[in-house]
Amino acid sequence: MTWVKICGTTNLEDAQLSVAAGANALGFVFAPSSRRINVANAAAIVAELRGGIEAIGVFVNESPAHVAAIAGQAGLTGVQLHGEEPPASLPEFRQALGERKIIKTLRGNEISKAGGFTLDAYLSAADSIDAVLLDSGSLLQRGGTGVTFDWRQTKPLAQEIRCAMPLILAGGLNAANVAEAIAWFEPWGIDVATGVESSPGKKDENKLREFVAVVRHTAASVRQRE
Repeated sequence: MTWVKICGTTNLEDAQLSVAAGANALGFVFAPSSRRINVANAAAIVAELRGGIEAIGVFVNESPAHVAAIAGQAGLTGVQLHGEEPPASLPEFRQALGERKIIKTLRGNEISKAGGFTLDAYLSAADSIDAVLLDSGSLLQRGGTGVTFDWRQTKPLAQEIRCAMPLILAGGLNAANVAEAIAWFEPWGIDVATGVESSPGKKDENKLREFVAVVRHTAASVRQRE
C-alpha cells in the first residue's frame, strides 16, 4: 500500500479529515511557513490520533538536539529534514532521534543539476535515514509551492534512490496528476499539502478524499500489472 502523508496540518479538524480520508501520516511544520504550528498545538493534535497514524515533524536546518527535543514534546513518530542538512550530519540525527523515522528532503531540480553528486553523498548515509523525499521548492519557499519539478530529468536519480531506500514523492501533486506521478516514479510514498487545501494551512475535505482515492486506485492497478 502506498504511504500517504498529508502535510501542513494546523488544526484538529483537518487532522481528523485527513485520517478519515485514509492518510497514513500527518505532517506538522515547525519552520517558517504559512502552515507553521507551535509545539503545544501539535502535541494536542497528536494526542488525539488513533490507529497507528504517524506524526511527522518538518524541520529546516535545526540541530539534532533541538529536533529531538521538539519530537519528544510533540509526541512525533518521525521527522522530515527539509533544509540543507549535510550528509555528514545524518548520523547525529539518527543518534538523537533513536527509532523515530527520519526522512531527508531533496529538491528534485537541484539534484538533477548537481549531476548526482549530492545524491550520492546522501545515499552513502542510508543507514541513518529511512527515506528520501523529492520535492520542488527553493531557498525562498522550500515546500508547499503547488509546482512540480522536472519529472523527466529527475527520473534516473529517483530510480537510484529507490534502489537504496524508500522514495517519497512530493511537489505540486493533486488528484489530477498524482496517478501519472505514481506511474512515472513508482514511489513508496506520496506527500501532499497544497493539492488538498482550500487555502494555505486549511484542508478541503473533498480534495482530501479524492486525492487519497486516486492514490489507492492507482497503486492497486500498478500491483495488478506486476
